[in-house]
Amino acid sequence: MSEKVVKLGIVGLNGMGGVHAQRILSGLVPRLKITALCDLNEKVLESYKEHKDVGLFTDSSEMIKSGIIDAVLIATPHFFHSVIGIEALQAGLHVLVEKPISVHKAEAEKLIAARQNDNQIFCGMFNLRAEPHYMKIHSMLENGELGKITRINWITTKWFRSEAYYSAVRWRATWKGEGGGVLVNQCTHQLDLWAWFFGMPKNVRANCYFGKYHDIEVEDEVTAFMEYDDGVTGVFITTTGEAPGTNRLEITGDRGKLIFENSELKFYRNEVETSKFSKTTNNAFEEPDCWDIVVPCEENNDQHKIILQNFTDSILDEKPLIAPGEEGIKAVELANAFLYSSLTNQTVEFPLDSKEFEKYFNKLVGNSDGFDKKKVRKDVNTSLKKSFNKL
Repeated sequence: MSEKVVKLGIVGLNGMGGVHAQRILSGLVPRLKITALCDLNEKVLESYKEHKDVGLFTDSSEMIKSGIIDAVLIATPHFFHSVIGIEALQAGLHVLVEKPISVHKAEAEKLIAARQNDNQIFCGMFNLRAEPHYMKIHSMLENGELGKITRINWITTKWFRSEAYYSAVRWRATWKGEGGGVLVNQCTHQLDLWAWFFGMPKNVRANCYFGKYHDIEVEDEVTAFMEYDDGVTGVFITTTGEAPGTNRLEITGDRGKLIFENSELKFYRNEVETSKFSKTTNNAFEEPDCWDIVVPCEENNDQHKIILQNFTDSILDEKPLIAPGEEGIKAVELANAFLYSSLTNQTVEFPLDSKEFEKYFNKLVGNSDGFDKKKVRKDVNTSLKKSFNKL
């Protein structure tokens, strides 16, 4: 009796979809088998013709209706994530969507609502949830190791992108083609982790800068200030125009501080809670003693493979998902709210009114001319190898 497998179709092979395809075709994800591939560009498909047992399609709808797949991995330009995802879910297939799950919250709501039954697995490719340091941070927060959280600061600027990156394809960094810049593309990962770690804030006041470092019409630098109902404050800073970049997450609580930077997680553990020490000491300038601890974590791992394997195991063995697709709406909502706050010059309350933002967003898309005017370069090296490991 042969072992059960998940028959997978991938839509979009020119970027991460191609990386995932090579990983799976090489046998790195047990029980996950590619039986169909789809891309609009027939030249891209030609490189897969040696795989005789794989159906090749230029139309995602045809692939979804083909009957030769159980699940779909969507790695197209962002605007198609929800469109193809909704069609696949309505057809009863399992779905794994590359980040972001949608461009704006209203579309994400439609995507989430498209599941036909509870047995369908809907997953997001939020691979940093499988990174050992971030897993440890989540565990420490869940276990209350820091006590009451008081302040969060995340500088995530290790996302430098050159002009060549933006000019490699027509859709990138335009409202009409991509739906945003650094928020909807690069640091969607950190926004997902932010919501995973801390939940959603009460409000945000953000400043976004559009085409500050590049000849683009969308945001390439953002600073956002968030407030939570319990008094926690947070600052989130990101850009694609800074080199060398920084990735520093600092979480302060009553029992100390966590700092994650340069692949090292440090815990400055107060011997006495800050609030208790403040109220009981008779010293005007002394602060509580603390332990300086390097938190042991596993070595960096193949996060994408872990998500792919977890998706497979969830379908076949009912294992809990590491990155449930419906949770991807939180990163989308944060990104939308940051943009909306900056563009309207106001503090935005959560939950974001998805219909109100959709109307505003559609105006941005309608007024966009970056997609039509962009000059695409043919000489760009588009290898993704140096895009990974942004710790």
